Amino acid sequence: MKKELQDAAEVAEDVTNSKPLEYAARAGFAVSGILHFLIGLVAIRLAMGGQGQADVSGAVESLSKQPAGPILLWSAFAACVALAIWQTSDAIFDFSHLPTKKKIAKKLKAALQAVVYTGFALTLASVAIGAHADHRRSTSDLTLQLMQAPGGVLLLIVIGAAVAVTGVVYAIRGFRKSFIKYLRMPSNEHARTAVSVTGIAGYAAKGVALLLTGLLVVIATMKADPSQSTGLDGGLKALRDQPLGMYMLAAVGAGLICYGVFMAVRARLARM
Repeated sequence: MKKELQDAAEVAEDVTNSKPLEYAARAGFAVSGILHFLIGLVAIRLAMGGQGQADVSGAVESLSKQPAGPILLWSAFAACVALAIWQTSDAIFDFSHLPTKKKIAKKLKAALQAVVYTGFALTLASVAIGAHADHRRSTSDLTLQLMQAPGGVLLLIVIGAAVAVTGVVYAIRGFRKSFIKYLRMPSNEHARTAVSVTGIAGYAAKGVALLLTGLLVVIATMKADPSQSTGLDGGLKALRDQPLGMYMLAAVGAGLICYGVFMAVRARLARM
């Protein structure tokens, strides 16, 4: 029985490391880039006094309104599923040669990335089949449910703090340019500069967005007011309402567009 399980694991590892899956997983990075690009456009529109939903759900809704929208949604869904499978494979099979501390960190990061792209895939599928949920309300409802559960308040504070810390990590990763080690950088000097600049701006902007989202979760929990837990869209709109907020929001929007461009480039240059 043990040998059969080992053989099955080896087959699964071979499948998840196949070239077709790699190409599909790379497309998942491109889908992430498109979604961040669209979120950035909405953020700039909000900064200029317009309307829109500046989160993944809003970006997917925008994608669905394009020509051949259903085809785009299901293709993007398949790419995100492929990348989620690839990251899950990394979390299970890879990094065994590393020291224990680094191995755990790498596996945890891959697992979290798998969760993120699974979330993207679910959002794409729900819009493709016509389930247009109110993301702001659903976020508030989930916060309320967790608040009412045993230990839920502490869990929400931990989640909010974790998201906020992740935002700080993203910003640091951008300014230190540590994202470069995950890429096969082009030989052309101007191309390398373009990748570095979009990466720095993109990681910094995403860091700010995640920091705002995490802080809103913590504030809503501390005040016992689920209506304040409104996700990324609510965080960016809260930024707009601050002094000089419209300029800061426009800068974050431009940064998210840069992050989108960077992720599209990563689809081609990433070390898988």
